[in-house]
Amino acid sequence: NVFCDWYLELAKPVFNSADEAAKAETRAMTAWTLDQTLKLLHPVMPFITEELWAELGKEGPARDGLLIAAEWPVLPDAFIDAEAEAEIGWLVDLVGEVRALRGEMNVPPSAKPPLTFVAPDAATEGRIARHHDLLLTLARVSGIATAATAPEGAVTVVSGGATAALSLAGIIDLTAERARLTKEIAAFDSDIGHVNKKLGNPNFVERAAPAVIEEQRAKLAEAEAGKAKLETALARLSEIG
Repeated sequence: NVFCDWYLELAKPVFNSADEAAKAETRAMTAWTLDQTLKLLHPVMPFITEELWAELGKEGPARDGLLIAAEWPVLPDAFIDAEAEAEIGWLVDLVGEVRALRGEMNVPPSAKPPLTFVAPDAATEGRIARHHDLLLTLARVSGIATAATAPEGAVTVVSGGATAALSLAGIIDLTAERARLTKEIAAFDSDIGHVNKKLGNPNFVERAAPAVIEEQRAKLAEAEAGKAKLETALARLSEIG
């Protein structure tokens, strides 16, 4: 999923650019990465990976044998770049936080609110400039700006030392969203109370199988985590107004 969700998405702007040298390098690295992925997947998905190995070999250099006989991947030391990993990690984590925020706030997929970085340091400003177009696409925002303070009607996330504010005023119905979150929190409260009642009953704990008790504890943990997430979303609404 990292290859499909992130690598290919990050490569698309290069493929769509006019830089032929960059496109050739990125194509080669994409093909190499896909080959290594097929090798790693082959022990658990032998048939489909063998088929893909053969088909992909038709588009590039001829394969010298079956995938099952290919050498196990070894990452060259030259490919290890801590600085590049930190750079892309910052981008991936930030986009992930913005996407999670959109989900929490029930922002429609078609909506593209503006994103503002609050008092970014020099390193963050450099990253914003380098990844501006990717942030627009991957985070689905209409624009990117910097400011000393978060705009009115925005909710904030902190990721990789950067504070980013997503402006949602006029994009979501605050009253309806508060009502939705309050209703769902109440449903979690009901579930939590029901499970706690069971686990607090000595007769149930003594007679139930250990697996059943563990199942109830797992339900309780899941409900508490869900409630906490919704409470965070409800608290964020207060940032908007």
